[in-house]
Amino acid sequence: MQASTAVWQPTTETIRKAQVTAFTNWLARERGLHFTDYDALWQWSVTEIDAFWRAVWDYFDIRALGEPDCALADARMPGAKWFPGVHLNYVEQVFRHATAAHPAIVFRNESGENRELSWAELQRQVAALAATLRGFGVRPGDRVCAFMPNLPETVVAFLAVASLGAVWSVCSPDMGKVAVVDRFSQIQPKVMIAVDGYRYGGKTHDRRPLISELLDALPSVDKLILLPTIDPTAAGAGFERGIDWADATAGDAPLQVAHVPFDHPLWVVYSSGTTGLPKPIVHGQGGVIIEHLKALNFHLDLDAGDRFHWFSATGWMMWNFQVGGLLLGCTICLFDGNPGYPDLNALWRFVGEAQVDFFGAGAAFFASCQKADIAPTQAANLERLRGLGSTGSPLSPETFRWLQDHVRDDLWINPICGGTDLVSAFIGGIPTLPVYSGEMQCRCLGARVEAFDDNAQPVIDAVGELVCTAPMPSMPLYFWNDTGNQRYHDSYFDSWPGVWRHGDWVQITPRGGAIIYGRSDATINRHGIRMGTSELYRAVEDLPEIMDSLVVDLEYLGKDSYLPLFLVLREGHSLTPALVTQIRERIKVALSARHVPNDIFQVPAIPRTLSGKKMELPMKKLLLGQPLEKIANPDTMANPDSLPWFQQFAAAYLAKQAPRAGRQAEDPAP
Repeated sequence: MQASTAVWQPTTETIRKAQVTAFTNWLARERGLHFTDYDALWQWSVTEIDAFWRAVWDYFDIRALGEPDCALADARMPGAKWFPGVHLNYVEQVFRHATAAHPAIVFRNESGENRELSWAELQRQVAALAATLRGFGVRPGDRVCAFMPNLPETVVAFLAVASLGAVWSVCSPDMGKVAVVDRFSQIQPKVMIAVDGYRYGGKTHDRRPLISELLDALPSVDKLILLPTIDPTAAGAGFERGIDWADATAGDAPLQVAHVPFDHPLWVVYSSGTTGLPKPIVHGQGGVIIEHLKALNFHLDLDAGDRFHWFSATGWMMWNFQVGGLLLGCTICLFDGNPGYPDLNALWRFVGEAQVDFFGAGAAFFASCQKADIAPTQAANLERLRGLGSTGSPLSPETFRWLQDHVRDDLWINPICGGTDLVSAFIGGIPTLPVYSGEMQCRCLGARVEAFDDNAQPVIDAVGELVCTAPMPSMPLYFWNDTGNQRYHDSYFDSWPGVWRHGDWVQITPRGGAIIYGRSDATINRHGIRMGTSELYRAVEDLPEIMDSLVVDLEYLGKDSYLPLFLVLREGHSLTPALVTQIRERIKVALSARHVPNDIFQVPAIPRTLSGKKMELPMKKLLLGQPLEKIANPDTMANPDSLPWFQQFAAAYLAKQAPRAGRQAEDPAP
């Protein structure tokens, strides 16, 4: 059931000052277009696609060589062609906003270190590092990888790489060797930029031994640039072909940008599916520029001089999204470390002291604050904060209420839904519409999103598959080394030709909002960080005691993510506490602490199809309450006798959830 009463209403002044209002006024003045409401504007943006994106290009006066004849030259999906004939560079769009009026970056880590980086110093460091990389022979199209946390230096490194027309890729230093090598080995980077270690939760982690292992596993790397963060004496000279960060960024050099085609690769990001290696997703320079300008300005209501903080690790696409604030001239506010250390008010204190205008984080962070019953406004002055974003998983109605009760009742709460795949949002907020608890305000401009039923028909006020039926500029160019674009096609377009299937359950409400109900596929989505089940299986099944395994992520309907792991053990072995500890540690080291299962169970057998495929999605549906006869046909299974154990487990699990579901049913929100 939908919430019938808005929990937030924009004031007349909020609507008047909104960035999207400025855009609609510009459309009326410059294009003679008039829209009665947001829905009319959205309808125009997804039907007159060329006109909309050309208007966005002109409105933001994107710097480029050449004038576009059209925005969308070919509307095929996949294979859309955008803004042919123009050449641009992400970094030129950033530094057009250089000013002494406010800093480019504000930074704090969990140890309390505070730094600011002016626009002038940011540009100096970017130019110097770019000159060093150019001296290493890095050219347009070459890959530069980074093993870096959320530091100002990471932003410097990204911008330096982008200025050259080279291709950026980053992994967070808390990731294990298997996960990092699985990603970087696919793109064969020429240079690696890394930290000697990182701090998290009050503990120091030295990553120099792992860096040596990574260099051995990545023979394409010719040079290493090392940034000391935990040991001031750490030096690049300690590695073959290594140099120090200080030397790589020393001196003054002119900032030179390579003007590249609109669809030239900007970065490779990774989103794991249920099989094979992580998907190496390539986004284009121009597509990211125009999409991030649109999303941040219209849907987060940000403009030059605003302070923008979205808490994120570098391995999450929200890091890329936050850096996009520089495209508008925002001050981006970075926090590195554990947001709950030494307590869950740490991030709120940073938001207050950094005078943040818009603060975003994963829904799991806000749910943790709610459970801990903290009082953010007693810990920090949050008067400047006007908007709060959430993503990574559904934001429950209870957490909506907690944010209003414990942060501010007039706070604009703006959950968004998108992903690594398009490095932006399909669904989000708009400051000119009411907010309803548990519901996202709107489908984003330029995103023709629908909820499809099983017959590929769009439905309203019913749960369906989230699809996008028209191209967007930041959809992937391709996957790296994907022969014939087969994996790209299979990832998004295998269900309905020419229609992007995103992998989420969504309900479009009659008023135009949207409710996300979690993943519709078997990908693990823990706190916004997606990981393929195959990566976890590789880590677990390498143990001699384990014969087979299956994992499912039961994030759904705004509930806490629950990740059970089911194991078949070799004869003569049992699931001892020592083995459980070993498994947890192995997953933590190989993947990350986020992907350690909540519970581990020993089972007689893992359900498999006749072709031998693990039945991940059917078991997920079973544990979410769907009848067994609707999700599994014993005649198409290799081992139908494996089902009774899972059926019994599902009944017990669902019975435990029933009291909580009953409490939610009393709530007027969905």
